[in-house]
Amino acid sequence: DTKVPDRLTGAVDLLKALASATRLATVVELGEGPRCVHELQTSLEAAGRAVSQPLLSQHLKVLREAGLVTTTRRGTEITYQLADAHVGHIVNDAIRHSQEEHP
Repeated sequence: DTKVPDRLTGAVDLLKALASATRLATVVELGEGPRCVHELQTSLEAAGRAVSQPLLSQHLKVLREAGLVTTTRRGTEITYQLADAHVGHIVNDAIRHSQEEHP
């Protein structure tokens, strides 16, 4: 699989960036609206997915480098938001698909 066609490379990179339960949960949370790290951390913990701030920051860096989230500075805080609605749709569709019954 070393010769992946160019048109698939972007999709492979996107799916690799999403290949983490914490990153998927983060995208779901950001689908509700922009959040700073401590707000995301609180939301994830409330959803049963406790994650340390340094680890969450690493996951956000992966999502940012993949172009899936963007940032805005608000005073001393950085707010994260989904780059576009497609990212949220991809994640929510994947979650729904995984919960369907398959023969």
